[in-house]
Amino acid sequence: MIRMDDLLGVHPQMLAMRAERTAVIASNIANVDTPNYKARDISFEATLSGLSSSVPDIETEMQYRMPFQKSRTGNTVELNVEQAKFAQNTAEYHQSLQFLKSKVSGLNTAITGQ
Repeated sequence: MIRMDDLLGVHPQMLAMRAERTAVIASNIANVDTPNYKARDISFEATLSGLSSSVPDIETEMQYRMPFQKSRTGNTVELNVEQAKFAQNTAEYHQSLQFLKSKVSGLNTAITGQ
């Protein structure tokens, strides 16, 4: 029996990670003026290594972002950095989604012969 995990590989999990990362970065941006707020992000490397386990845990893959400049309020969100990360993550999300769509389309062609 062929499993969908074998056919699609890690791509569905990576798409889910990118969606979760969008929420984390959006939270950072929303808290740009919150005193002592610590910017967080999801580690891509930890996500990849966590995919080898049966149940990856996004929370353990969270890391605090180190700011380039210190803030007087203790907030580590740097708006320009977060906006760039958000844009990059959005592009990578769409790239992953397009890859999955082409993979499913290829499987559909193989199944139907059309």
